[in-house]
Amino acid sequence: MKRRTFLRTALSTAALGALGDSVTLAFAAAPAGARYRHLLVLIELKGGNDGLNTLVPYTDAAYYALRPKIAISRDAVVQLSDRAGLHPSLAPVLPLWKDRQLAVLQGVGYPTPNLSHFRSIEIWDTASKPDEYLPEGWLSRVFTAEPVPRAFAADGVIIGSNDLGPLAGAGTRAVALASTDQFLRRARLAAPGGESRNKALEHILKVEADIVQAAAHLDTRRTFATEFPATGFGNAIRTASQVIANPGGVAVVRVTLSGFDTHGGQPATQARLLGDLAQGIVALKSALEELGRWNDTLVLTYAEFGRRPKENLSSGTDHGTASVHFALGGQVAGGFYGDAPALDRLNGDGNPSYALDFRSVYATVLERWWNIPSTAALGGRFAPVGFLPG
Repeated sequence: MKRRTFLRTALSTAALGALGDSVTLAFAAAPAGARYRHLLVLIELKGGNDGLNTLVPYTDAAYYALRPKIAISRDAVVQLSDRAGLHPSLAPVLPLWKDRQLAVLQGVGYPTPNLSHFRSIEIWDTASKPDEYLPEGWLSRVFTAEPVPRAFAADGVIIGSNDLGPLAGAGTRAVALASTDQFLRRARLAAPGGESRNKALEHILKVEADIVQAAAHLDTRRTFATEFPATGFGNAIRTASQVIANPGGVAVVRVTLSGFDTHGGQPATQARLLGDLAQGIVALKSALEELGRWNDTLVLTYAEFGRRPKENLSSGTDHGTASVHFALGGQVAGGFYGDAPALDRLNGDGNPSYALDFRSVYATVLERWWNIPSTAALGGRFAPVGFLPG
């Protein structure tokens, strides 16, 4: 592909710049600032992970009554307390719990939940109210108000998905990629320089310049002693680690693990996915420790929703509401936060009420990780959660 073809392709995609299925680029200028050496790593559990079989209430008779076929047996649970424990596939993260570097966030959701994949993840990505439609992601709003230093390689990097999610919007320099090597190869098609009075072409030339800048910073060629899992998610974690190793810096990395929409055959599918998640997290921690970054990294999981407590007729679960999520890092105050679902007092639709508003989790990131007021970005005041010291 020649530079002329590159420009034509970028123009035809409404100035987003598509370089194949695995790389999407959306750059816009961001003035200098400084506060983002505290890294945020988001892990999206795409499809809606089943929280009840992730954090198992193994002493609750209602749990076993609702799930006669797919419940995790008491003997198999990785016990965290005298009431709750992890799915056995999550055993690799138990040392993090024992070191109090793993926080378990129970009942994370929002009022008037939406059970559509597309609408619910939009609510999470934009931090909007259920009846509110916002054009930009919550992190994009944050970075517009409190810009990431221009010297950073990018504001954020998206791995495993072409959807920019919380980084969508005109105010961020965001890169979506499958691997750093592939991005660097394709970035060579971009050549900075040139001016134009045509606003669309001027924007494309600006995109090219930003691509070249990002490529220069992401070209670390870091070799890790860490052994990354030989899975798709393991490769994504390897790519994330290479991105984090760049000397220029990024504020956010989001990694997507897909496949959690378990309407049928859930036990085997979820066991595999949670095993991938646990092994990936352990590898990420090891790589961050090699880089000296574990203590200034916060890892958060999220998803559009959880699953319904009652199993269906296909050994699976249908779309639910509140779910369990994890916060991990060297500065995380490990333990339980929120409340376990009251399985004997479900709502009329068979789902539990939420205990923690997901925007309180975001407020914790903004106020206690980045020291940024959260009210404007989140559209209201949400109390931070205690997994980061106040």
